[in-house]
Amino acid sequence: MTDVQETADAEDAPPSGRSEVELPPPCERLPGPKSSVCSRSYFVVVMVFFHVYIINVIALLFYVHYSSGQEDAGGARDADAGGRLLQRPAAAAGSRRPPAKPEFARDVSLTRLEGIRVGHVQKVSLVPDKVHEMRTLSLKPLLFEIPGFLSDDECRVVMRLAQLKGLMESQLMVQEGQEELAKELNLNPEEIFNLLDINQDGQLQLQEILTHSRVREGIWLTPENLREVYAGLKADKDDNGLLSLEEFRLLSSDAFQRFLLQRGVQRSQLVRNSRHTWLYQGKGAHQVLQEIKQRVTRLTRMPPALVDLSEPLQVVRYEEGGHYHAHQDSGPVYPETACSHTRLAANISTPFETSCRYITVLFYLNSVDGGGETAFPVADNRTYEEVCLIQNDVDLLDTRRNCDKSNLRVKPTKGTAVFWYNYLSDGKGWVGEQDEYALHGGCVVTRGTKWIANKWINVDPDYQRQARYQQLVSQLPEDENDEDSALNPDTHSHSIHQDL
Repeated sequence: MTDVQETADAEDAPPSGRSEVELPPPCERLPGPKSSVCSRSYFVVVMVFFHVYIINVIALLFYVHYSSGQEDAGGARDADAGGRLLQRPAAAAGSRRPPAKPEFARDVSLTRLEGIRVGHVQKVSLVPDKVHEMRTLSLKPLLFEIPGFLSDDECRVVMRLAQLKGLMESQLMVQEGQEELAKELNLNPEEIFNLLDINQDGQLQLQEILTHSRVREGIWLTPENLREVYAGLKADKDDNGLLSLEEFRLLSSDAFQRFLLQRGVQRSQLVRNSRHTWLYQGKGAHQVLQEIKQRVTRLTRMPPALVDLSEPLQVVRYEEGGHYHAHQDSGPVYPETACSHTRLAANISTPFETSCRYITVLFYLNSVDGGGETAFPVADNRTYEEVCLIQNDVDLLDTRRNCDKSNLRVKPTKGTAVFWYNYLSDGKGWVGEQDEYALHGGCVVTRGTKWIANKWINVDPDYQRQARYQQLVSQLPEDENDEDSALNPDTHSHSIHQDL
């Protein structure tokens, strides 16, 4: 607005709340020289209104500046001892974003331990009056082993609590939903074919089909199984072991699974053969469970708030013959993918959802009589190529047949803990890309029973989503503000966990 316009506004509409100044009556025209009394009086009145207007504007600016300063002082919080993420409000009231999508400053960094070299030993203090040794097992992924992390009594308590809680099957015999997912994404057979065709040669090799069939934790197909399916479904018309687009069009998305189910499936043919349960570790939980969580926090040097809001402790039991084929604990996260633990704060609607487990801490609760090693098939490999995992009928992902071909195997020893990072660093103190070398699995138990526990630390690679999630949880009532709240998809009722 120009000065002329401002003056006109001031003339036409005096500020509200002030008594109007009475203008002198217009001067009568008298014969003789012109008088300047009328114009001078009018000028004085206009200038009074103009100065009042300017003073009001200046006062408003001071008020806005003062209010913003107060918000910056009270709203911008440093990271406290609990590791809460920071929120920095916008500088001016006019630039504030909607409350649902606040912007958070990247003022928190995640500590990442140094591996130095394979075999390097570090001293760590995790409990009073005791020093543990932490040995580097690999650099890709960054993997450590800590013998004696749990005492014999702590192992016994965790197993006993899991038995009292009750263990459930880790995988159902029938997996549903593949066709529904394809319909939801509106994918046609050609688009699905192109997604499966990793090397883009226009044909689907055995390993490309096998990799796809295991993504949703279905039936574990071997190359021999796949050839039987091809023959039973008459899918490979030219019998060359490859599927063309025309041959693929004749199959439904879960045709392989349905064919094997009709023939009958044994538990040994599943991706995972075990039983598990979850144990709450927050307020009111058994003292041993709380102490384990605190020890994990000290070991990983992660912000306590992140550990508190992560998944509860998972306890798993493998009977003789039990196994878990090689897998990733977390998935790659893209802009259209939501993390399971922060999905309510993601502000997106997507069928793509994955577990965002930045760190895995695995505890061996007993020593296994035979088998049961934790295998890392490609640990410290020079390169990683997914299509090279299955070659010449040797499937490195198959922990029932080929565990001995893994680059690294960790033998289950009672009380020992191993932990590794499932993601790389982004170079700025936060979560980066998925570490493909973190591929791991549980070798088949050949004799006895195997008990383990997993503590995952969940962090969203999208800093803003993680910060919004923590802000959302902080607004819940105190008795709900814990790892077992309804925001966590992998937990059960609060009361069940508290009983333990």
